[in-house]
Amino acid sequence: MIQLKSYASDPAHSRGRLHDEKRDVTRGPRDDFQRDRDRIIHSISFRRLRHKTQVFVAPDGDHYRVRLTHSLEVAQIGRTLARALGLNEDLTEALCLAHDIGHPPFGHAGEDALEEALTDFGGFDHNAQTIRTLTKLETPYPRWNGLNLTWEMLEGLAKHNGPVDNPTWALAEDNDAMDLELKSWPSLEAQIAAIADDIAYDNHDIDDGMRAGLLMLDQLLELPFIAERWQVLCDRFSDVPQARLLPELIRDQIGLMVNDVLETTRARIDSLGVKSPQDVREAGQMIGGFSELMAEKERKLKGFMYENLYHHPKQMAAAEEGKMMVGDLVKAYRERPELMPESWVSAMPSSEPQRTRHIADFLAGMTDRYARNRHAEIFGERTGTA
Repeated sequence: MIQLKSYASDPAHSRGRLHDEKRDVTRGPRDDFQRDRDRIIHSISFRRLRHKTQVFVAPDGDHYRVRLTHSLEVAQIGRTLARALGLNEDLTEALCLAHDIGHPPFGHAGEDALEEALTDFGGFDHNAQTIRTLTKLETPYPRWNGLNLTWEMLEGLAKHNGPVDNPTWALAEDNDAMDLELKSWPSLEAQIAAIADDIAYDNHDIDDGMRAGLLMLDQLLELPFIAERWQVLCDRFSDVPQARLLPELIRDQIGLMVNDVLETTRARIDSLGVKSPQDVREAGQMIGGFSELMAEKERKLKGFMYENLYHHPKQMAAAEEGKMMVGDLVKAYRERPELMPESWVSAMPSSEPQRTRHIADFLAGMTDRYARNRHAEIFGERTGTA
């Protein structure tokens, strides 16, 4: 059994759940954070991630990543970091698995469409939608809505990118129900889940981009720190065709980033004298993350990816079509709510802003293919790039 450090989150000292639960021995010998993780894995919203965009909208190829496979990869990196740092591995894994559940169909294009549709109704944010989905929209239990996750789990989802000074309406609602101390820093487990997300998509999106033919190796080697690592690999595997070396490059990059996070995080823990989870929340800064040097390299990599992959003309065309579809569906359901499934029609609020927010909840839960099919049913088939 891994010995937790004093600053790790301890399920035996959890601040609890919104709804009190009597421990049922028939459910197995799991602690509270293990239960949180398992509730995420067994949820409908987690299963839907298999058909939600990661980089490529409704990808035709079986080998491209989607939100589900991305979340699994984030969890693997998060578990590695948590174990090496003596943190709670189950809480870290749960946060990694759940972090993208609030994403609507078609990735950030779908989010942009919902943000525009809700401009007069409080806006839309996928992080807040994750918590809203897990606390209100999932309904697997007979006596309450939501998965009834622990305070530490909800806090980590709310603040994994740092303190929240101006919460959106959706996050504010959940914070009113269970004070998440939004202006403090989150647990180290949440900070590690956030950096694991960055490490995963920084590197795996390179793999998908090159597989799709939208990124070229010569472009990638314009980044000095990538070129240096590539040369090391070429020297090490001089007898191997270069086409076989890309997966090795991705693994090396992930390893370098993971090692940097471990070294940097340990140094910050020591320099700040962190001894408890409360010390983490009161540190006044992010503890789990990259060194300044690696952070600068990572920023340059992100800039490269936006310029060459995320904003590639083919990607922009696909995103624009996805945004159009979501925008069309919002308008259609506002004008003719009877087009929604009966369970959503019967629960439709009678006044704003709740009415449009209800429609957004329905749309945010859609997969790419479900949104595409509903759009085709209402507006007819289209030919496009998405």
